[in-house]
Amino acid sequence: MERAASPQKLIHFLSQFGPLVLLLLLCLFFSMINWREQHPRSPAAGARLAEAILADFDAEAKADAAFVVLAGHGEEDRAFAEAIEDRFRKGDAANVSTFAGKPQEIREFLDTVVEQDRSVAAVATNHRTGSLSLLSEKALRQRHEIFADVVVRQPPSYRWPIFLTIDNFRNLLNNTATIAIIAVGMTIVIITAGIDLSVGSVMALASVMTAVSINSWYGGADATTWGLYAGAATGIAVGALCGAFNGMVTTYLRVPPFIVTLAMLMIARGLAFEIATTRGFAGAGGAARSTPEAIKIGAEAFGYLSRGRPLGIPLPILIALGLYIVAHLLMTRTSFGRYVYAVGGNREAARLSGVPVFGVLIAVYALCGATAGLSGILDASLFGGRSTAGELFELQAIAAVVVGGTSIAGGEGRISGTLVGTLIIAVIETGLNQTQGVSPYQRQIIFGSLILVTVVLDQLKHRYTSGAA
Repeated sequence: MERAASPQKLIHFLSQFGPLVLLLLLCLFFSMINWREQHPRSPAAGARLAEAILADFDAEAKADAAFVVLAGHGEEDRAFAEAIEDRFRKGDAANVSTFAGKPQEIREFLDTVVEQDRSVAAVATNHRTGSLSLLSEKALRQRHEIFADVVVRQPPSYRWPIFLTIDNFRNLLNNTATIAIIAVGMTIVIITAGIDLSVGSVMALASVMTAVSINSWYGGADATTWGLYAGAATGIAVGALCGAFNGMVTTYLRVPPFIVTLAMLMIARGLAFEIATTRGFAGAGGAARSTPEAIKIGAEAFGYLSRGRPLGIPLPILIALGLYIVAHLLMTRTSFGRYVYAVGGNREAARLSGVPVFGVLIAVYALCGATAGLSGILDASLFGGRSTAGELFELQAIAAVVVGGTSIAGGEGRISGTLVGTLIIAVIETGLNQTQGVSPYQRQIIFGSLILVTVVLDQLKHRYTSGAA
């Protein structure tokens, strides 16, 4: 009995924690193979650089000499430069000139420094800006005599896995937020032993309709906050209606969900292209162009939805996390969640037990469409209404759900597992992008193989457990 129980325990452990173990192993693997030279340019690195420079000068030198702070034109570079200037001034450096801009602007700024005719003791910069030829110590000394004794300093570099950086994790999470949101709805559908291949196209239709509704119905560039909310609600409603249609055809007409959602995939994508073509713009002479461009949303405030960073965290990440918490509670603490598992485990038994099977299935597909609509809103906020949005997202969402431990046969799966599965897909994609020599086609082979292996293992697990029973 104990020998028979051991494989059962192993299968249970892998079902519960296998995806998480795989995620940790992937992070470790990509960290080990992708070591790179790191060049700090954070505000903290800037403050440390300023302290190191000030330590080389006595009080008299700090008062007499000039210090120049230079950085690029990005937000991070500006914060880096401001941190250096602030630390210089707190360290009693009397003459500090700071500028963050493009190379040509930096060249012009150096001319203004020359006009001040004060000896420059040090130039503080970061690696990217310091690599400009005009900022080498030799070039500066040849430029003017005020740079005769100048030293160019930047934060010391160090080797570190490029994968294990804060920027990498922030970008990884932000880039996968839309897939993660779609995967929530896909999880609930697959738990019922269904499938939804239309989510990518529904996302595109929701993206286009969000842009059209804000521009045409809710005030355009002058849209109020409530108008923007209404535009977002329109996108979610479009997705939910598409999903509800899938659910009704699947249940009442008993058409396999694969066929229904495949048809919706083509219908929604075609509608997105048609609306974007006719409402987005017209070509020369009023003729519509064959390839529609993204419909720009006139209200700039709508961009906050994708670009906002409350507490320094990209808003799409917070939205995705909030959705996962709500979905987890829905599936574990409500009768609806119990109904979903019952329908996926044995539909006929669920019906005989009083579960409203048809209503549950329609609601499940509507929820899946609504999550696709929410992803479409985020996409529209970032890029405008795009008829090409969400291409192949259905495959990535399915991969995330299956890799996260949800059984394609239905009746089993967890929202938390899908979150881990989404991170696994994101880690693989990011890690392969950072690995030299891996082509996009090879990445497709790897993703396809991962899905196949996961499904095969799931089937073998079911055969073993049913045989053991």
